[in-house]
Amino acid sequence: MLLELDNIQGTVLNNRPMPYFGAYVAFSIEDATAARTMLKRLIPRITSCADWAAPKQHAWLNIAFTWEGLRRLGLSPDILEGFPVEFRQGMAARSAFLGDVGRSDPSLWDFPHGNNGFHAGLLVMASTAEGREEILDLGRHALDGLDGIEVTAHLSVGVPPTMREHFGFVDGISRPFIEGQGGEPLPGQGEPTKAGEFILGYENELGELAKGPGPEVLWRNGTYAAIRKIYQDVAAFRTYLRQSASNAAGEEKVAAKMMGRWRSGCPLALSPDVDDPTIVDDPQRNNAFAYYEDDLNGAKTPVGCHIRRVNPRDGLQDTMAYARLHQLLRRGAAYGPLLPEGVMADDGEDRGIVLALINANPGRQFEFVQSQWVNDGDFVSQGLRSDPIVGRRDRSDDFAFPDKPVRRRLTGLPDFTATRGGEHVFLPSISALKWLSQMQGNEA
Repeated sequence: MLLELDNIQGTVLNNRPMPYFGAYVAFSIEDATAARTMLKRLIPRITSCADWAAPKQHAWLNIAFTWEGLRRLGLSPDILEGFPVEFRQGMAARSAFLGDVGRSDPSLWDFPHGNNGFHAGLLVMASTAEGREEILDLGRHALDGLDGIEVTAHLSVGVPPTMREHFGFVDGISRPFIEGQGGEPLPGQGEPTKAGEFILGYENELGELAKGPGPEVLWRNGTYAAIRKIYQDVAAFRTYLRQSASNAAGEEKVAAKMMGRWRSGCPLALSPDVDDPTIVDDPQRNNAFAYYEDDLNGAKTPVGCHIRRVNPRDGLQDTMAYARLHQLLRRGAAYGPLLPEGVMADDGEDRGIVLALINANPGRQFEFVQSQWVNDGDFVSQGLRSDPIVGRRDRSDDFAFPDKPVRRRLTGLPDFTATRGGEHVFLPSISALKWLSQMQGNEA
């Protein structure tokens, strides 16, 4: 089985170039005819998975829609009602379930969602800042002479000069290997994941055809992405590390235990006592580990740490959970200026990460991981404890891990992050974009 790469939007399957310069641009749609005209102008510029290795102008352009955006584009009510409830309701409406409370409450979000101005979005990236501006110009020209479409948000993203995210961790090392994508899996990727976990129109891990509503042309080779804008309180993170250790080496160890990898990206599973950056440079080693046989109880990689929550690998064998049903393809990009190294006080700047979490089933995949694995600890006998890096703090604020000579428990974890925007979006195939652009009527 091979995927139809020339019909799948490129960002679904491909890693970003490194370094890269990107942007998320959100639009509101008030006129369906204008929106379909914009779409016709953009389609020739949309990058497919087949184009990814050699894109025009060394820049990549993809487009996504919220449920409200598809409604305003003119999709019929019977088709719209067939989409998953999570996509129909939108992420802001599901904030209580997802743990977006307190500082993460939707009333504090500064990036629009589907019910207040985010109806369609462009995902732009390029290998240079100039390339990003060129592709953004194409987007601006697509709006020339069109009334009823407004840009409601623009957020530049990329890779900081340190090549690390704001907390100082190397990012983006681990990802699933998908059946039909071509090539061979790297050590640690395990058995290839059925393509239907990430792309509609293919068999999923349940042995079923992953489908969407309406005609096949609308959903085949399309997928969903959970977009999350996450503010990172770097000063709070650094201060907590400083207060939790007696020296710099101790701070690094606390950071590594909370994440599951040293900040270099070296996994604790392969080097639990000291950082070994040479492992990170070797793709045959940097992800080559599992938990069930080697570290079931978390002596090396704590069972409640970040990477073990979002990707338990084989660590949940002999439990009720089947981890292969809850996988995500993760795309992360930093926004905002770096807080200079060594600075412990917040400077008031907005900085963080934007995540695009690709999944074919928003309820079974993204929302399950966020609500049950990130923001709860029952699945690993951690009670109400949440993810020590990105979890909610209103129900529990401690984190424990095996240590020598005795187990260690960190208390009083503050909110290191806060959600500043979030929405489920649909990335149609290239064929579906053409079909959508040719609909009739004006239902916006």
